[in-house]
Amino acid sequence: MSNRVLIRPYVTEKTTQQMQEGTYSFVCGLDATKPEIRKAVEQRYPGVNVSDVRTQVVPGKRRRQFRDGNMIEGRTSGFKKAIVALDPEGEQINFFEGI
Repeated sequence: MSNRVLIRPYVTEKTTQQMQEGTYSFVCGLDATKPEIRKAVEQRYPGVNVSDVRTQVVPGKRRRQFRDGNMIEGRTSGFKKAIVALDPEGEQINFFEGI
């Protein structure tokens, strides 16, 4: 089992809008469970209380490239995405603090 539960925050336009509602997204290890994700978020960000964790496995995409008259096929890596809802009475996470 991997020791990396939370790999990085998953920041897109949609997740940035959801951050205002107290919902945050993270890229997780494929073998991470919901209780492990909850514990990792609460340890990494003190004062934060997680109320709900939803997970989704995002499959890798197929990519093709034409090079020197030949076609090269491959795939991007898949990943697991965790959508974490925080308790409204607790503290919120600020990813853009040092920017």
